[in-house]
Amino acid sequence: MAPAADREGFWGPTTSTLDWCEENYSVTWYIAEFWNTVSNLIMIIPPMFGAIQSVRDGLEKRYIASYLALTVVGMGSWCFHMTLKYEMQLLDELPMIYSCCIFVYCMFECFKIKNSVNYHLLFTLVLFSLIVTTVYLKVKEPIFHQVMYGMLVFTLVLRSIYIVTWVYPWLRGLGYTSLGIFLLGFLFWNIDNIFCESLRNFRKKVPPIIGITTQFHAWWHILTGLGSYLHILFSLYTRTLYLRYRPKVKFLFGIWPVILFEPLRKH
Repeated sequence: MAPAADREGFWGPTTSTLDWCEENYSVTWYIAEFWNTVSNLIMIIPPMFGAIQSVRDGLEKRYIASYLALTVVGMGSWCFHMTLKYEMQLLDELPMIYSCCIFVYCMFECFKIKNSVNYHLLFTLVLFSLIVTTVYLKVKEPIFHQVMYGMLVFTLVLRSIYIVTWVYPWLRGLGYTSLGIFLLGFLFWNIDNIFCESLRNFRKKVPPIIGITTQFHAWWHILTGLGSYLHILFSLYTRTLYLRYRPKVKFLFGIWPVILFEPLRKH
């Protein structure tokens, strides 16, 4: 729960089972954790454009779902950190499980014929999601959610390593960049949790512009949002290579990565 020093704001008392290190309602009366909230934009806007482009390119629906799932995670996290309400916490945490299940499905179906459906894997992931949801609603223990989420991420890591080691070694750059950025975000998440008191004391002594840079849970959002987006690109790149397309990663405005491809011409 929120430390005693934190004040209440527009959304009233905190009811979530977690309250992060950012000082509550310190920027505006309308947003409980301002920086933890706005940092979710990276998980909302770019994946929306990715989904739109995927529809235009006629990609398989699971990749459209991947982009949209990441957007839902970002929107849920926005609502959670804006309000610190338990219902909004669920809107953040449960879609994390669901989106990872979609990512897992995509990664294990990279080397199948186009528009095929693996009903056994689909059933397993849906069942897993239902079990995690039911148990989490019952026990309300954040560590349970974190372990389940970690299992899914670990599965994605193993599958990615297999692909860049044995199938498409030239994708190591994209695959390991995605993983490295995600792990850096996880490091910042832990720093924010472990050294919260020290970080808060530091922010009291320095100008706000410097204090902002120590909002490590916001950095977790930024880095894991980017890492997850790159993972979708990695999965999509792998898939389109298998389908004999010619994918290329380009940078919009020299900054933001997107994937462009064209079907292999028939001679």
